[in-house]
Amino acid sequence: MVEFSASILNCDFTRLGEEIKAAEEAGVNAFHLDVMDGHFVPNISFGPPVTKHIRTLTRLPLRAHLMISDPVKYAPDFAETGADEILYHIEVADEETLPKLLELGKPIGVTLNPDTDLRSIYPILPQLSQVLLMSVFPGFGGQKFIPKTLFRISNLRREIEMQKLSVPISVDGGVNPDTAEGVREAGADILIVGSALFSSDDYAGVVRAVKGE
Repeated sequence: MVEFSASILNCDFTRLGEEIKAAEEAGVNAFHLDVMDGHFVPNISFGPPVTKHIRTLTRLPLRAHLMISDPVKYAPDFAETGADEILYHIEVADEETLPKLLELGKPIGVTLNPDTDLRSIYPILPQLSQVLLMSVFPGFGGQKFIPKTLFRISNLRREIEMQKLSVPISVDGGVNPDTAEGVREAGADILIVGSALFSSDDYAGVVRAVKGE
């Protein structure tokens, strides 16, 4: 069964507690925190203080997706304020990035932009808690799903199986009730949904449709 991770970037922050409660009641499995620094991506979102506040509002897993240029510098702040898992971008990494992040004692996943070669992460797959494939270019919510992502999911799934691993694949960007079936069938384990959930009048219906229930 696939997992539904709700991206809070698109929720109503003036009603954050209510939004999180409503998402929980609708059946989401985790919350996805899109952290933007205005450098690696053009927008700025939120930082550790918001993460700390969200931690008081839910017991569900919080995953901090660091769309930032220096994940090693800032990841400890997110780990300390309640993030259960840290996701960094391979595009800003060097050979020391993953070892340093693993020192935090938290699960560490890696994220790839749509035009990043999948092979760049194959050597480090055994150390990862998950691989996040972006199905849009990061920085803005509400973008359309890039169809070639389906081939990338399938190819990554084959590599994970060849290495005899159980690393989950997550997908973020343009995932909604219309695109979710293809994402599931391609082999994704975690579907990250933002605008399709929080712009809906029926959160539970969106969750069911995305999960294929």
